[in-house]
Amino acid sequence: MRIGIADTTFSRVNMGGAAIAEIGDQAAIERYTVPGFKDLPVACKILFEKYNCDLVLAFGWTGKEEIDEVCAHEANQGLINVELIVNKHILKVFFHEKETSDLNEQKVVALDRARKHALNALKLLEGKEALTPAAGDGLRQGYNDAGGL
Repeated sequence: MRIGIADTTFSRVNMGGAAIAEIGDQAAIERYTVPGFKDLPVACKILFEKYNCDLVLAFGWTGKEEIDEVCAHEANQGLINVELIVNKHILKVFFHEKETSDLNEQKVVALDRARKHALNALKLLEGKEALTPAAGDGLRQGYNDAGGL
């Protein structure tokens, strides 16, 4: 198994590093760091095509301004296009500064989200039904689970 990690220098937390630590030796890792959100789609495509990744985690940090949200949306659209072209998953792991203004909480949420999505990536690579037992459980990345109803 080969997992790609695409992250940015704009991020205020090393989410890619947290994911790599969580994955450990359970998969080979290829990391590609780019300046910002809108550079992530091509980084992911290169990770698939040049580095033969089976799945990519794309980490992005969204600032608090409206333009930041627009950039995140544009990047997300590009990432979806890459997924459809290569027919492989890209887990889009974004943190939005609008979620909380508390700097410590931003760090905690972003790192938790990165770690939990790293585990999701490993599960997805096990097969299409590996996450099925958790369907409807209200699991969350970055926050406490909401729980199922």
